[in-house]
Amino acid sequence: MEETYLLNVEGVKKKILHGGRGELPKLQDGSKFTFHFQTLKDNFERTVIDDSREAGMPMEIIVGKMFKLEIWETLLSSMRIGEVAEFWCDTIHTGMYALVSRGMRRITEGRDPLEGQKHRCGMGNMFDYHSTGYEDLDELQREPQPLIFIMELFRVEDPSAYKRDTWAMSKEEKLAAVPVLHSEGNRLVLRREFAQAAAKYQEAVICLRNLQAKEKPWEDGWLKLESLVTPLVLNYCQCQLELGEYYEVLEHTTELLQKHNDNAKAYFKRAKAHAAVWNEREAREDFQRVAHLDPSMAAAVKKELKQLGERMRKKHVEDRKRYQGLFQSSQG
Repeated sequence: MEETYLLNVEGVKKKILHGGRGELPKLQDGSKFTFHFQTLKDNFERTVIDDSREAGMPMEIIVGKMFKLEIWETLLSSMRIGEVAEFWCDTIHTGMYALVSRGMRRITEGRDPLEGQKHRCGMGNMFDYHSTGYEDLDELQREPQPLIFIMELFRVEDPSAYKRDTWAMSKEEKLAAVPVLHSEGNRLVLRREFAQAAAKYQEAVICLRNLQAKEKPWEDGWLKLESLVTPLVLNYCQCQLELGEYYEVLEHTTELLQKHNDNAKAYFKRAKAHAAVWNEREAREDFQRVAHLDPSMAAAVKKELKQLGERMRKKHVEDRKRYQGLFQSSQG
């Protein structure tokens, strides 16, 4: 067994499992670590809590932009490229792990890591803090305990060598990124690369939602950001319509209309999604709202209603034939 090394930090022990190469990396504000990690309980079974390899993606953190678990920056700063090390960290360093893990798991699941924290009153956010949505993490929050982190450091990059991830950007960087992402999404739509375009629009929306979370809902700063969010969500929904993700469209347009119930384009996209999944009544109601809110779209609505009527008649004929066939076979 390798010798145990004590970092010059209270409540931390380090054990090198596999030596790295070269000197310790020279770090500066904005340097990015890329690494795999395992988090284990300090019990007899060494119960695994998280494993980035199982999640299928390495972890990245930015020096000087650290999220709630500050000790990780310290641990990684003690490692060489290619090194694998085990760190035992006392409870003074692990109290925020459950919240950090929740964010990482949500990212892996393709969800916004700030989900559930936006547009909530203080009591709501307090409740969200105490319930992570994951039973094992709730236990860690109730009973903080020492944890073991096994880390393998792949690379350390200077700030100029990589594209900044959305969560690591400053407010100014996020605002500057939004029009660029919007433009990239539009370019991809013209090439009919709808999945890639949707990802660009979604990234821009996340930038703006993260900024909105710091504003008071419905006040000037929040409304200004919301005016940027709305066209991006509509573009995202158009991509999802093209991809056949109709329930995704229903979800996002309904959420948008709860805040902006006079948006004709949102009703139009929701109506098309309803029509695609055979919700005839809901589709007709939404198309009628579009014609009422924006008379310039009346011709498009008339065309869509005609197509809907034809599709529904065809479906009714096919359903009748199917039921007749079933009835006849049961009689036989």
